[in-house]
Amino acid sequence: MNKETDLAGAVAMLESGMTIGFGGWGPRRKPMALVRAILRSDLADLTVVAFGGPEIGMLCAAGKVRRLVYGFVSLDAIPLEPHFRKARETGAVAVRELDEGLVVLGLRAAAEGVPFAPTRVGLGTDVLTHNPDLMTVASPYDPADILLAMPAIALDAALIHVSRADRRGNSQTDGPDPYFDDLFARAAARVILSAEEVHDRLDLSHPTTAKRSLFDRGLVGAVVHAPFGAHPTTMHDRYGWDMAHLAAYAGAAAGEGGWARYMADHVAAGEAAYLERAGGTAAIARLPVPHL
Repeated sequence: MNKETDLAGAVAMLESGMTIGFGGWGPRRKPMALVRAILRSDLADLTVVAFGGPEIGMLCAAGKVRRLVYGFVSLDAIPLEPHFRKARETGAVAVRELDEGLVVLGLRAAAEGVPFAPTRVGLGTDVLTHNPDLMTVASPYDPADILLAMPAIALDAALIHVSRADRRGNSQTDGPDPYFDDLFARAAARVILSAEEVHDRLDLSHPTTAKRSLFDRGLVGAVVHAPFGAHPTTMHDRYGWDMAHLAAYAGAAAGEGGWARYMADHVAAGEAAYLERAGGTAAIARLPVPHL
């Protein structure tokens, strides 16, 4: 029943060629410690599914990605993630560009074990122009009613950062917005959690704590203790996003060798060195939380 492991052990559960979903939303509650562990690994040829933030740009810059499926990729105050932009403009990765609603429907179809979700979302838009493989279906109740058949987005693994977890795989996520982490978890064959806190056993008996548990522990294959593991993205009320760090990261992307320097300076030496380089845990804890 003990599912706790370390970052290297969690990444060892992944394989090149997998389809991996990343929870969170833009620069909010991304499993960045797990992303950095993937960057240090030999994983490659990945299909990445996300409401994208820095994880997409970093994985693209490191040559880990074959295909992207996304509703957007943004750092908020930096509207377009710079390394994603490079990969998209140069055609370095294949893409499926969808609106946010279609990503949700695709994940929901996978979570429900059906091959597609019928919808009117996307009809008459350039979503179909840029995704010519998307198909339409006639309603069995009215053949004149034509619907878009959004295919299920099935994941080999979902990587999600939570407020706290226990060694059995139970988890709790604080904050007012769960994003769509429950769908990522249910659409995946395996869930890997990174957590700010890891306990022997969480008490989920009280309604106010139970509602913070977004998905069943039976979906979880691994739990990693990763305090401040969402940095440089925000972690609800614990710490805000580090826009100075993200701005330096984005600025370096414009120059030759910027990604190699970022890897060498911030990622290659491991997570403890990363947090120290970012100013230390006390400084990260003081980052103001954005109220949006």
